[in-house]
Amino acid sequence: MRGVLDGAAPANHHVGKFTTFSVSLMEEPVSAAEANRNFSQILRNVKEGHSYVVTSHGTPVARIVPTKRGGALSDAAKATLMARLRAQPVQIVGHRWSRDDLYED
Repeated sequence: MRGVLDGAAPANHHVGKFTTFSVSLMEEPVSAAEANRNFSQILRNVKEGHSYVVTSHGTPVARIVPTKRGGALSDAAKATLMARLRAQPVQIVGHRWSRDDLYED
């Protein structure tokens, strides 16, 4: 399929008996089989900013989109979580096992 291999979105896309048309296709539809065959190329295109909607029998089932790198909100959330975890005491829950308990005859 032209769009997946060269990164260009097609003007129309055939899905079974239906043809979908788009003026500006932000997420290119790709069948699950085609995504499987061309996964490396799809990932290269995603790294360049392209997005895909994976379809199964013409029904959208997943999206492959670029990730957002770091960001003030995610960095702050991570820092808050790590500080909270460091401040919590370690708690032993349940029976404290010894080596002999684990390897008894």
